[in-house]
Amino acid sequence: MILVTNNEKVRQAYGGLCTLQFVEGGHTDVLCAVRDLIHQGHKLLTHPLAGSVKPNETPFRSVALTRETGGLDMDSLTLIESALAVCRQFKPRFQRGEDAPESMREDFAEIDYRLIHGALAPHLQKGE
Repeated sequence: MILVTNNEKVRQAYGGLCTLQFVEGGHTDVLCAVRDLIHQGHKLLTHPLAGSVKPNETPFRSVALTRETGGLDMDSLTLIESALAVCRQFKPRFQRGEDAPESMREDFAEIDYRLIHGALAPHLQKGE
């Protein structure tokens, strides 16, 4: 499995458990990195806008993809392009984690961590 994130908390927790791509930037930068991997033949394992946090409200995003590549997966491509379109509709409240007040940054990082943690558990148990 490949995990793309801009969340240091996720990086510390999963960096040794899977292939991790850390993105320096905001959630839109993460989604662009995910789109690039989809174009290389990877498929989404988690939804790019998981959770009930509005994409313009949080600077953190973590998305899992297959490690294996194949042909271009149109379902994954459609999902990531739709997620990017949603993100671009709204001006982000915070461009990057550093832009948010520390107490909010910690909360946003924790929410993103818990969302991806819940989604990754079954995949890590299967050794993906």
